[in-house]
Amino acid sequence: MYFKDKKILVIGGTGTIGKCIVKHLLNDHPKYIRVFSRDEYKQQQLQAELDNNKKVQCIIGDVREYDSLFTAMHGVDYVLHLAAMKRVDSCETNPFEAIKTNVQGTNNVINAAIAQGVKKVIFTSSDKAVSPTNTYGATKLIGERLISAAQITHADTPTRFASVRFGNVMGSRGSVIPVFKEGILSDQKIIITDKSMTRFMMTLEQATELTIKALKEAQGGEVFVLKMPVIILGNLVNMVLEETCKNHNINPEQIEVNVMGARPGEKMYEELMTYDESKSALELPDMYIIPGKIFEKEKYSNAKKASVGSYDSMNRDVIKTSELRKLLKKAGLL
Repeated sequence: MYFKDKKILVIGGTGTIGKCIVKHLLNDHPKYIRVFSRDEYKQQQLQAELDNNKKVQCIIGDVREYDSLFTAMHGVDYVLHLAAMKRVDSCETNPFEAIKTNVQGTNNVINAAIAQGVKKVIFTSSDKAVSPTNTYGATKLIGERLISAAQITHADTPTRFASVRFGNVMGSRGSVIPVFKEGILSDQKIIITDKSMTRFMMTLEQATELTIKALKEAQGGEVFVLKMPVIILGNLVNMVLEETCKNHNINPEQIEVNVMGARPGEKMYEELMTYDESKSALELPDMYIIPGKIFEKEKYSNAKKASVGSYDSMNRDVIKTSELRKLLKKAGLL
């Protein structure tokens, strides 16, 4: 067991992915898991879900404040940094707030980890960090660059840094599937941006397992790019509409579907890896690895040279409707 008797800090551990990661890590019998977040109510909810597991220690704090991070990392082996301002529209209207959380906060995590001698730090990034067209993506790109640069400038320290880049997580807080279902049940209305948009999408379990795998594989400075199914937004809307109406005895013809158009900063498709990044990338069955500059000659288990080319949702096969339905039902989202 990789995490047996280890001490772990999950920053943003009360979010959807954070909670799933905490529950997953507990199966490996760590010495303790510290959950760092600024929402005491969500911490209480998590403790209740875990039957007040004594191995889970909740700490109130904000990534914007270095001192609280420094204290939380005392004695810690591994750090998973999941805290962020994530909503594209909120970041667009509050860009400096996004900078303070996503950029300055990440820099605080780096400095605290070095000061406390943490073994590994994993930063969770987004497909929106690739060729960003919005504030959220730009701040995540800078976050990645900070993590990679930290590995170069602090190569003489024991701390190893790496990033994990993935797209939309099905069912996470604020994601489209719960929003669509709520619109159907409360207002008999769905509001979407553009039916032809394509997106990378994966289940919560997939995001959790691959993030933890990236931590295990990390040697320093890499960006791990998780392979994900591609969906067309219109197909997803139709499926959620059909299944929700069937489950709640609603006539689907009564549901109004409003197409509002793309919001500021939104793309018609997403990218997970650029053409230039693919030139140095390695490939595993479930992810790509863009190696760090210092450790690019190191070997990763079962990795091969990746094919050169952009990894985006526009030029990838869309997941079949039957497979998407099966995936959503397995995740308990339909």
